[in-house]
Amino acid sequence: MTTTGEDHATARGGPGWWTRWRSAVLDTGLAAGSAVECGAEGVRFAHDAGIPAAVGVVFGVLAGSALIVRRKWPIAVVLVSIAITPAQMGYLMGIVGLYTLAASELPRRIIGSLAGMSFLGMLIVMFVRVRQDMQRGTWELGDWFVPFASISIAVGMTAPPVLLGMYVGARRRLMESLRERADSLERELQLLAERAEERAEWARGEERTRIAREMHDVVAHRVSLMVVHAAALQAVARKDPEKAVKNAALVGDMGRQALTELREMLGVLRSGDGRDARERAAAVPLVAVGVAAAAAASRAADDEVAGAVPGAGDGPCLSDVDELLGQSAAAGMAVDLSVEGETRSYAAEIEQTAYRVVQEALTNVHKHAAGAKTHVRLAHRVSEIAMQVENEPPPELASASAARLPSGGNGLVGMRERVLALGGVFVSGPTDAGGFRVSAVIPAA
Repeated sequence: MTTTGEDHATARGGPGWWTRWRSAVLDTGLAAGSAVECGAEGVRFAHDAGIPAAVGVVFGVLAGSALIVRRKWPIAVVLVSIAITPAQMGYLMGIVGLYTLAASELPRRIIGSLAGMSFLGMLIVMFVRVRQDMQRGTWELGDWFVPFASISIAVGMTAPPVLLGMYVGARRRLMESLRERADSLERELQLLAERAEERAEWARGEERTRIAREMHDVVAHRVSLMVVHAAALQAVARKDPEKAVKNAALVGDMGRQALTELREMLGVLRSGDGRDARERAAAVPLVAVGVAAAAAASRAADDEVAGAVPGAGDGPCLSDVDELLGQSAAAGMAVDLSVEGETRSYAAEIEQTAYRVVQEALTNVHKHAAGAKTHVRLAHRVSEIAMQVENEPPPELASASAARLPSGGNGLVGMRERVLALGGVFVSGPTDAGGFRVSAVIPAA
C-alpha cells in the first residue's frame, strides 16, 4: 500500500518550526549568507551615517539574521528587508523573503501590498543611488538612464521572486490537494471493502440458512412420518399382522425416499467438474450451492407415497396437497381439507411455499399433537392465496402413546422466512380450545 499524505506528514520532523532537517539547514545557511552580506554592507552604511563601523556591522548582522524565521514569519522578514533598503543592504533577504511570502498561504492582497512596498522602496533607493553615481562622474550617460536603470533593477529584484514563489506555492497546494484526494479515496476504498466483506458474510449466512431450511423441509416430513408409522407398527404388530406389514412397507418406502433425497442433496453440495475437493470448495460460490440446493429440494418432494424418483417433476405444488393429506391420514391422523375460491395456478415459488407451509404444519401435528383432528383450509382470493392448518387438542390416550419425535424449533422459523421472503404474512400460535393454528397469506403476484 502506498504511503498516504497523513502518514507522510507524521513521518517527517525537524527542530523548531521546521518540518524537516533539510529545511532547517537551508534556512540557517541563507540566514548566515544574509548576515555576512548585511554585515559587509554595514561598513559603508556606518561610513555614510558617520557612526563607528562596528556598529554598522553589528546592525547588518542582526538585520540579515532575521532571514532564519522566513518560513514562520515571512511578513516580518519582508518588512525588515524593506526597512533596511534605504541603508542599501539586505538584497538577498529581500529576494528570499519575497519568494517565501509569495509561496505562503497568505491572502493575495497582503502579498501584493508587501511586494508593491518592496518595489517602491527599491525603486527610490536605486533612483537616488544611480543619480548620485552619475553626479560623481562614475557613469557618463544621458538623463534617461536614471529612471531606466532604477525601474529595471527594482523590477528585477521584486518580480522574479514573487512570480517564482507564486508558482511554487500553487504547485505545492496542488500536490497537497492530490494527496488529500488520494487519502480520501483510500479511506473510501477501505470502507467499501469492509462493506463488501459484511455483505459477503451476510450472504453466506443467508445461504447457510436457506440450505438448512431446504434440507429440513425435504427430510423432516418423511422422517417424522416414519417415526409415526414405526410407533403404529409396534402397537399393532401382534394384533393385526396385515396392518403391521403394510406399515412396515410404508416405513421402508419413506426411509428409502428420505435417503434418496438426502443423498441427492449432499451430491449437489459436493458436485463439481472433476477437480479435487479443495479446488471445488474454493471455486464453487456459496450462492451457487444455495441455488442448487433449493432446486434439488424442490425436485426431491415430487411423490411422497408412490415412491416416485426425486427430480421427476418441477417441485411440489398445490395440487400435491391432497396426496400430502393422504400420507398423514395413512399415519393415523384425522385430517380434512376445505378449499375456497376458484382453484388456479400460481408462480412456482408461491405454490412451493404454500405446499411447504402445509407440510411443515402437518409435521408439527405429528410431533406434538398425535391423534388430534386437523383442519386444512385453502382460500384462493383475487390477489393472494391464504392457507390455515389448525389442529384440535389431542386425545389423552393418543398423547400418552404418541411417539416422541425430536424438535429443533426450526420448522416455524423456516415457514415464517419463506412467507416473509415473498411479501406475505405468517401467524402461528395456540388456540383458545387448546390446539394450535398456523396461518399464512401470500400475495399472488
